[in-house]
Amino acid sequence: MNTDLRPQLERLHLAAFGWALHCCGRDRAMTDDVLQSVYLKVLDGTAQFAGKSSLKTWLFAVIRKTAAEERRRRIIGGLRFLSIDRSENSPSDDSVEESINVSENVEMFRKALAALPRRQQEVLHLVFYQDLTIEETAAVLGMSVGSARTHYQRGKKSCRRQLERMEEFNELRQGHQRPLPAAST
Repeated sequence: MNTDLRPQLERLHLAAFGWALHCCGRDRAMTDDVLQSVYLKVLDGTAQFAGKSSLKTWLFAVIRKTAAEERRRRIIGGLRFLSIDRSENSPSDDSVEESINVSENVEMFRKALAALPRRQQEVLHLVFYQDLTIEETAAVLGMSVGSARTHYQRGKKSCRRQLERMEEFNELRQGHQRPLPAAST
């Protein structure tokens, strides 16, 4: 491994964890496995940063591909060993979510985001949560910039429609609206 990459990877770890968590369907145990595999690929040279994109973009693409490999591996393993219940060893997503105090706004956005098609979810997640540009997002997801822009625009519109359908969102919007100033005569 290029020792110059290590400090940069350490700085990117929190963002990498957030993206891996998304790619792993919010399964924390799987997220840990995927990140460990990614870092091992970097250390043993299986995944090499060529400098064709930013380090963050490259790392997120490696995470996405590794998460897909892990999902396939778990599905195949699950088919072979149907009698083994792997979920007993890890806390459920519900118990983890209950233990985290999440603001109402974030929860509403998360619900609206979850209702979107997978590609729109991925694009919005990378742009909003990971601060990637549309171009970097396209590189991470292996799509054209035009497709990423289309998913981004459609995702924003759909997300807004989802939010407007939520009673809590409309109550929140009404609570934050200021009354119009009285007209002077």
